[in-house]
Amino acid sequence: MTALALTSFAISHPGGRPYNEDFYGRESHSRSVFCWVVADGLGGHGGGDEASRLAVESTLESFRARPFVTKPDIERHVLSADEAIRSRKAAKRQSVGMLTTLVVLISDGISALWALVGDSRLYQFRNGRCLLRTRDHSVPQVMATAGDIPESAIRHHEDRSRLLRSLGGQEQTRVEVAESPCTLVKGDSFLLCTDGFWEYVLETEMEADLAKSAGPDEWLQTMIVDRVLRRAPSQHDNLTAIAVFVQERGN
Repeated sequence: MTALALTSFAISHPGGRPYNEDFYGRESHSRSVFCWVVADGLGGHGGGDEASRLAVESTLESFRARPFVTKPDIERHVLSADEAIRSRKAAKRQSVGMLTTLVVLISDGISALWALVGDSRLYQFRNGRCLLRTRDHSVPQVMATAGDIPESAIRHHEDRSRLLRSLGGQEQTRVEVAESPCTLVKGDSFLLCTDGFWEYVLETEMEADLAKSAGPDEWLQTMIVDRVLRRAPSQHDNLTAIAVFVQERGN
């Protein structure tokens, strides 16, 4: 099977905060296997921002050592990030702060695989429609899954910031990994983003903006300028997103 071309674009913005606790990164191996990572730090300035940066850098370092689209490898990448943060906290004798969410996507242009910890999200779109959204590791998501609240209530629920999983805790966290790699189709697109982004953009709006965008840069910029920055309050959270387009080679 011939590999498809993968193009991406990323934006990170402090929002209405004086500092940015989000971090993102991208790595490629021989221009054939790619890894994208987004993290949202928790714990305040000097804690959350260090945790997110360390998580992304550790994930990409592990990916460089084993650039394969397999469940054991992507889980290993995320667990290496978890260990790096816990080791840094132990060295600094810091028992609080330095936690982060993480969402990662790996693809070789033939298949793709994702992993998740926390409430940063991955969306997959096919034929212009949202095919997949990862489920948050949060209290409101559990309530929605149980049928206690509608999915639409997650975005602004009073307990939305109560996470059930994060990297950097006292014990090794559980990593959620897709059941199996998905086979890519020309025209697929992916969106990795922190809650400061997805809180202000509905899935139907992501689809609408995708339909009129020629590339991942136009798609992200439209959603941020026309959606997020117009709706978010003045003190809104940091926001970070990576858009990935799947195209035929030569396009």
